[in-house]
Amino acid sequence: MAEIYLINILGADREGLTADLMRILAAFDVQVLDIGQAVIHDQLTFGILIEIPARLDSSHVLKDVLFLCHERELKVRFTPVSERSYQEWVAEQGRSRFIVTLLARKITARHMHAVAEIIRGQGLNIEDIKRLSGRVPLEGGQQGHRSTSCIELTVRGEPKDLLLMRTRFLEMASELGFDIAFQRDDAWRRNRRLVCFDMDSTLIETEVIDELARCAGVGEQVAAITEQAMNGLLDFRQSFERRVALLAGLDARVLAQVASRLPLTEGAEPLMRILRKLGFKTAILSGGFDYFGAFLQKRLGIDYVYANQLEIIDGKVTGRVVGDVVDGARKAQLLRTLAEQQGLALEQVIAVGDGANDLPMLALAGLGIAFHAKPLVRANAQQAISTLGLDSVLYLLGVSDRDHDELLA
Repeated sequence: MAEIYLINILGADREGLTADLMRILAAFDVQVLDIGQAVIHDQLTFGILIEIPARLDSSHVLKDVLFLCHERELKVRFTPVSERSYQEWVAEQGRSRFIVTLLARKITARHMHAVAEIIRGQGLNIEDIKRLSGRVPLEGGQQGHRSTSCIELTVRGEPKDLLLMRTRFLEMASELGFDIAFQRDDAWRRNRRLVCFDMDSTLIETEVIDELARCAGVGEQVAAITEQAMNGLLDFRQSFERRVALLAGLDARVLAQVASRLPLTEGAEPLMRILRKLGFKTAILSGGFDYFGAFLQKRLGIDYVYANQLEIIDGKVTGRVVGDVVDGARKAQLLRTLAEQQGLALEQVIAVGDGANDLPMLALAGLGIAFHAKPLVRANAQQAISTLGLDSVLYLLGVSDRDHDELLA
């Protein structure tokens, strides 16, 4: 009868270990059932599950592996695995898998403990842990460097209460000052193809209408209405019409001046460059103004722009817009239309926004991300990022810092 063994090897990482180990196992015609390894600070943790043919004496195989590890000053452990235990392990491969992503400037043991406790409470099991961010420098190691940390957990099982788990994640993230995303690990997650962005306070760090209002001398009135609308306290369409009306008489030349000083959100430029290299299509779906959307389209290489058109007559803003207002419902409709035009399922679309008028498109997309959003939006979005820059969206796609640097090189 064939025998199954789990071999665990620990110690300083040595060049050529895998080649030498496989040479030994190949000589005995051993079958590899599972294999994995991790190297942390040049220390190796290696595991391999093997099946030794029934015609062989397993002690010969294990002895040669033991000698190899002794020569390389490595610790090794052999664990026999029963056929029943192995079959039970195989049967578990049909269980659901999820990806839990932790994001922060610095991830601490307190963050990890809080997340692990919630995962355990939901009856889920952590199968894999990997770091997507680069190696973290010590304090003061890089002058002016804004650190980012991201750890990705693969968990298996079906949550006991998915809604409760998401609520606990959100509460814990808010309490401890980090971000957490929870996604089902399926084929759609690995095949996103279209990203739709809000513009104001998402791609740029300001609300354009507030900038225009300051130039028109009505800054405080417009800012107050904007804040109410973004928090969902006012209907977007009505609030938008009220704010635009206050811009009546503004010299149209001001638009170019405001566009020239728009502050891009941290990470916006590298994110767009990487998305283009990976073959993504990108779109701005904005309740702001198409003049500024077109400016960003040229600067960032965005494929599509849908926003409101300010009416300008005789070089003056009239206080009205031309055509339909791009509100929350319109954003969702545009997202659906773009997906259909690209031949994509909605599960392949990502939406990123910060305001209440973004919620319809965030809910419709396969991956909806509330970015530095208002509390109402964070509470109702699938995922939320509040601690890092816009390029941290890439972590939710499984793109590591190493991939990031390679794509930008």
